[in-house]
Amino acid sequence: MRTAADLPTRPFTDRILGVATNLSKVSVLTLDYAEVKPRMARTTKRTYRAVPGSGVRRIWAGGQPSLSGGRLARQGFVYYAFDGWPIRDLARSFSAELAQELTEAENEVRRLNDDPPRTQLLEAVARQLLRSEAVASSRIEGFELSHRKLAEAAFDPEDTSLNARAVLGNVRAMDEAIRFASEQLDLTVTEIRTIHRRLFEGTRDAAIGGVIRNSQNWIGGRDDPWGARFIPVPEDQVTRLLDDLCRFAARDDLSAIAQAAVVHAQFETIHPFSDGNGRVGRSLIHLVLRRRGLAPYYVPPVSLILAANYEEYERGLTTFREEQVEEWCGIFARAVTIACRGAGELATRIEELKARWREQAGSPRADSAAAKLIDLLPVQPVLDMRTVQDALDVSDEAARLGIARLESAGILSEITKRKRGRAWESVGLFALLDSFERLVATPTGGSTPMRRAPRPTRRPSKIAAR
Repeated sequence: MRTAADLPTRPFTDRILGVATNLSKVSVLTLDYAEVKPRMARTTKRTYRAVPGSGVRRIWAGGQPSLSGGRLARQGFVYYAFDGWPIRDLARSFSAELAQELTEAENEVRRLNDDPPRTQLLEAVARQLLRSEAVASSRIEGFELSHRKLAEAAFDPEDTSLNARAVLGNVRAMDEAIRFASEQLDLTVTEIRTIHRRLFEGTRDAAIGGVIRNSQNWIGGRDDPWGARFIPVPEDQVTRLLDDLCRFAARDDLSAIAQAAVVHAQFETIHPFSDGNGRVGRSLIHLVLRRRGLAPYYVPPVSLILAANYEEYERGLTTFREEQVEEWCGIFARAVTIACRGAGELATRIEELKARWREQAGSPRADSAAAKLIDLLPVQPVLDMRTVQDALDVSDEAARLGIARLESAGILSEITKRKRGRAWESVGLFALLDSFERLVATPTGGSTPMRRAPRPTRRPSKIAAR
């Protein structure tokens, strides 16, 4: 995504606030602009129809440099940005059909959080499942990373790729949203900026963290708004609409699922930052459902389902912007329901994997380091001696014996192959996570993944010693 601030401008008598025409298949605005062709000494007028309304008329100045080149990119044109609308007083009543879908989704989330055996397991693997959500949310934005690579990056953040750091930032952003929601405080613009700042910590884009844009931006297209898929609200609407969004998020008189759906869609429509809006917007889903008490332990990986059905996701956001709120809430509710059932299936598979590990290890005593280590692996699949000592609060010798027992049983595999700074990873967990994501990456009713999913895990990779 680009912003007008990314490019140099020349003096222009009109107000230059710029972003692009919406040329997506599902139109969002009514668009009239003039394309000036100096050599032909004539003006060509083109009209693009979209709804709702005509939007906010803006001007892209001609004569600006273009990285993508082309005469059209250097010419000025008129475009229309989305004209935002407030949601603070959005009606709380829904049709009978939507009410049923919202109730079904809420019941699935409650079941996921209230079932004692599952809740205990989901709490144990919450970190890894949150990483799965972060991986899927980041994949929507174009960041591809396997579960193994993410686990290795979490183990040693300094020795990792730019993609891995970006996804780790997404984990931090979701952590911040969950931390804030656990305090049962009302959402504020300051907290939204904090979540965004956490997203970019430790990355090359750290300087933009928490900075609300002061120029127009656009989604899709190149270095000018020509050909953009969507043009968010003008920069002078951002603060007002963010305040309005926070007030809507403080309400407790409507379905928590519908509230999370509307908060997410409205945030994506405002697009208040120059980058990272999608990932922050999906973190707000966690914040709303946690704050409302619907998901005190675990929010299902909704991003996995939205990523798998990406065209439906984009269509839903478009219908929301056309003020067809019910249709978007229905799409979101169905995604939550599917995500809950998928999370329950994943919990069962991890439970079965842990049972196999215990059998392979010779059924160690419950209070032994080996047994505790088996419970730790879904949360910390890559570890070293120090990690085991700190997490289990055991001596160096107990940690060494526990690791040795699981390694000899084929539960742990060393990935460093050196005498000092040795590290191990769990055997079987990454393959399980990858197969699960390939399953949910398949659109409902389909047979093959629509979006890229991790390849099957084959063998441990080598990482540097800490």
